[in-house]
Amino acid sequence: MRNLFIALLVVIVGLVYLKRDADDNNLSAPPEKVIAFTEDTSSDVLLEQAFVSLDHEVNPNVDIDTYSGLEKIAFAYQNQLSNIQVLGSGKVIKMLPDDNRGSRHQRFILKLGNNQSLLIAHNINIADRVKSLRKGDDIEFYGVYEWNDKGGVVHWTHHDPDGSHPDGYLRYAGLKYQ
Repeated sequence: MRNLFIALLVVIVGLVYLKRDADDNNLSAPPEKVIAFTEDTSSDVLLEQAFVSLDHEVNPNVDIDTYSGLEKIAFAYQNQLSNIQVLGSGKVIKMLPDDNRGSRHQRFILKLGNNQSLLIAHNINIADRVKSLRKGDDIEFYGVYEWNDKGGVVHWTHHDPDGSHPDGYLRYAGLKYQ
């Protein structure tokens, strides 16, 4: 339950920062739904606010695992799918301040090969920080995709200390961070 709460918190923070950063950088993104966050931070309210724009139906006959790499991420985005294990790479277009609430996350925005924007939230309480990462650098990621209307968020880019989840990673300049 704690991991679910942390994952949802990452998604909420990603939504807020992607909106602000997309406005600042004139990133092309589809029209957004307005999400009004309240002062109530109970887990039920946070869950409701995190998924307020996910009122869609997904075709149960679609097997997401028939897709790979960039096409899997694009399919998940187009169909508003979340909790999808993905592998991909992109170019860093913006370095963001660390998220230091709860588990600390190094954050940056990538531009993928299909021009989709993607926020990476890399848990630096579990994995090493990618210290020399800069705007314009290419990086590979393996983690869990969560949909949002700005392109999505990938988290779980680290090993799982409990062994209950596939290990994720970031690969940069020949080094693997997990």
